[in-house]
Amino acid sequence: MIDVQNRRDERNLEIKKVGVKGIHYPVIVLDRVNGVQHVNATINMYVNLPHHFKGTHMSRFVEILNEYRGQINIKTFRVILGNMREKLRAKSAHMEIEFPYFIEKSAPVTGAKSIMDYVCYFTGEDDGKTADFKVGVTVPVTTVCPCSKEMSLMGAHNQRSIVRVNVRFKKFFWIEDLIRIVEDSASSEIYSLLKRPDEKHVTERSYENPMFVEDVVRSVAEKLGRDGNFTWYSVEAENIESIHNHSAYAYLEKE
Repeated sequence: MIDVQNRRDERNLEIKKVGVKGIHYPVIVLDRVNGVQHVNATINMYVNLPHHFKGTHMSRFVEILNEYRGQINIKTFRVILGNMREKLRAKSAHMEIEFPYFIEKSAPVTGAKSIMDYVCYFTGEDDGKTADFKVGVTVPVTTVCPCSKEMSLMGAHNQRSIVRVNVRFKKFFWIEDLIRIVEDSASSEIYSLLKRPDEKHVTERSYENPMFVEDVVRSVAEKLGRDGNFTWYSVEAENIESIHNHSAYAYLEKE
């Protein structure tokens, strides 16, 4: 059959990324407590397209995923990128994997157990000369406004905050440790299940530990900076304000 994708294109325009997006696929990730987790991931896969090719072979992306079924993880990520470059005759390959990660948490007073979910990311690219790989997490936390606490005779306004962290690293680390760094950098962590004694504890703990959005990103960055394993990081936090119709936002990264 005629291979239309391999026909020559005369417009002399190279495409930086072309591929497939939004593939839902089972992935195995390492779990410090249970060994592994089987999760449903969303995967994006791209390669560059030289100016003389009309198109890429979209089906080959899924074929490559099927070759690594049950083996898509941090250790095989770079191998998959190399396979993409080879099979699609590309100079560079890119892949993004987003998946939910589940941790069992105990409420701070009653010990009631529940499952919290966090959004995690693997992103990477390989151009045959250099390879880049990052791990990221999105962690919901609680923050109490220091200014509100200082001004008010009674109480202070609080909000749910969304913190996103991406890191480059030298050796393996647990996703749980990255999540813990974020949760320890907020007014309080969040739980799926709280009984009344737990709610009282979390509310009072948050009130005694007020934080601006700037405080959160700086606190996370300080902890990451003290860990020699992380060679680069970015931290962003969004406070979904409870008394404003907008969010407060901060971002920083290691230069």
